[in-house]
Amino acid sequence: MQHRPQLPEFGFAPRLAVFYAALFAAFGVQLPFFPLWLEAKGLDARMIGLVLALPMLVRVFAIPFAARQADRREALRATLIAASVATVAGYTLLGFAAGPVAIVAACALAAAVYTPIMPLADAYALRGLATRGHAYGPVRLWGSAAFIAGIFGAGFAIDWIAARDLIWLIVAGSLATALAAFALAPLDAGAPAAEHKPAGQPSLLRNPAFIAAVAAAALIQASHAVYYGFSALEWIAAGLDGKAVAALWALGVIAEIALFAVSGRLPLWLGPTVLLMLGGAGGALRWTAMALDPPALALPLLQCLHALSFCATHLGALAFVSRAAPPGLAATAQGYLSIALGAVMAASMGMSGLLYASFGSSAYAAMALSALAGGVCAFLAHRLR
Repeated sequence: MQHRPQLPEFGFAPRLAVFYAALFAAFGVQLPFFPLWLEAKGLDARMIGLVLALPMLVRVFAIPFAARQADRREALRATLIAASVATVAGYTLLGFAAGPVAIVAACALAAAVYTPIMPLADAYALRGLATRGHAYGPVRLWGSAAFIAGIFGAGFAIDWIAARDLIWLIVAGSLATALAAFALAPLDAGAPAAEHKPAGQPSLLRNPAFIAAVAAAALIQASHAVYYGFSALEWIAAGLDGKAVAALWALGVIAEIALFAVSGRLPLWLGPTVLLMLGGAGGALRWTAMALDPPALALPLLQCLHALSFCATHLGALAFVSRAAPPGLAATAQGYLSIALGAVMAASMGMSGLLYASFGSSAYAAMALSALAGGVCAFLAHRLR
């Protein structure tokens, strides 16, 4: 059997790192400070929770369509480009929206095109990097580093520009992401063509270990809802300025970067399900402490737990799903994970607005329970794998 020689290809990982950097720089503006823009547009806490939950709900419908097209047409890169370009248009439209109804409608439209980007990018990355012998974490960490830059950029900006203008920073980040998507290297040069699902292949949705692992990731990541939606509002109301809020968010991401950097050299016993269990334990500890209204001096230590609550969970979930995915269905498998994350996060985000409006920082107690439940599901996946 004659093997086709693989020619050395330079630039796949650096181009992917630039794409992740652009994507997460925009996230760095959006995640902590988008609620400030919504508040400046006249929305209250309950309505902010609803708007933040909307993209998580929309992705349940948008991601399966995008993932199916990418797998069927062998077009991960092309689908990424199309979604990135459409995202620029979606956020531009949102920037001109006025009034709750128009904001909700524009946010739903933008979410329909930007929510598939992350699972498609991860499927593209896992496939291309594995073929080229590169680890995912050291490339993905550039996204986390750019996330910090986005946070600090927005943190300084809100001291100089009106909160109603923050949306244009997100538009600029989306434009940079679209340009970086055009520069992504094709998979064809280094990755084998995707195979069709063989007849009789068991469905992932009938795999109890897969279901348990996906449920674990969804519950643990959804436990960040109060933090994502209201930490900036709470800390600013407590007297911290934009730069201090940015620094706290950045510290959590620095801890995340540290774990991404060493993820390719983790011992074998730190497998996907163990990482998920560590994520659940870290989240339960983090949110329990936040529910007790800790002093400002304790916040940096609690932010370091982001390495577990987010990063360990993310790495464990991606690794589990990647190993479980049948040949030719990488994007679809990542889509299942992203749908579960979106559905559970939507419920958690919507509930977080009600909880925070009623109980303030005590709402973090519900997040601790969610992380604990995710840890239990991870243990089940560990036993069932």
